[in-house]
Amino acid sequence: MTDHTPSHSTAESAQDGADRVPYAKAIPEPTSGPLVTAAGVTLVAAALVTNLWVLACGVVILVVGLVVWFRSVFPQERLEEIPARAHAAPEADFRVPVREARERPSYPAEVHPMNVGIRGGLLGGAAMAVVACTWGVVTHGSVWMPINLLVGVLIPGVEGSDLETLRAFHGGWFAVAVVIHLLLSLAVGALYSTALPIAANRPLLAGAVVIPVIMSGVVWATIATVNPALQDYISWPWFIASQVAFGIACGWWTSTRERVPAMRGRSLAQRLGIERGGES
Repeated sequence: MTDHTPSHSTAESAQDGADRVPYAKAIPEPTSGPLVTAAGVTLVAAALVTNLWVLACGVVILVVGLVVWFRSVFPQERLEEIPARAHAAPEADFRVPVREARERPSYPAEVHPMNVGIRGGLLGGAAMAVVACTWGVVTHGSVWMPINLLVGVLIPGVEGSDLETLRAFHGGWFAVAVVIHLLLSLAVGALYSTALPIAANRPLLAGAVVIPVIMSGVVWATIATVNPALQDYISWPWFIASQVAFGIACGWWTSTRERVPAMRGRSLAQRLGIERGGES
């Protein structure tokens, strides 16, 4: 029996695959992290129309899934070596002529660093907050109105409060609103760092118009399904204006920053530029 045991270790093959041709001799190791994370996200979303117990279970499962998923790519991506037989040339009497190997282009070949997207998300979130609070003052005479309505997206029952309650300041609601707004701003900012290079010719058009219109449609459809009562309080022209303000601020900041190679096939530590053991 022929021994097909690889002559190099998995770590050596993984490093060889990362430095020369990504995933030529190794593929990402299977992990249950994405499946567990998806289950946690599903429960968190279901909590919007159920109760806090479902939310608590969803958060726990979500955290566990993220930890398992994160450990599979950091500090070094875990790879599984491909058996030699899997990439051996087939033995046959006739062979199809092989054209000269060419490197497949990666689109986009360059992206903005993640920290650029995070800072852009914070800047865009501040611009969005200014527009939203302006709507609250102009329409309802209270800066707290949009903040309390944002909490209603996550906590059922807020939309049933009377106008005086929605106009008033609530410490707990304010803390929840800050966390929601911060997380959403960071997530969308990270999206901008990778999405805008795809529209390299018109980054501001994509950031200030296309993405805000798509996000507004997603939010409208989500609220109409999850908590329709909130629609009685939301002014959609003002809401779209806040999305556009986010897009202009985040899109301008992101598109004017320097881009770096996408580094496909590199480990998460290499992409983040983290030094480990004296090596970058």
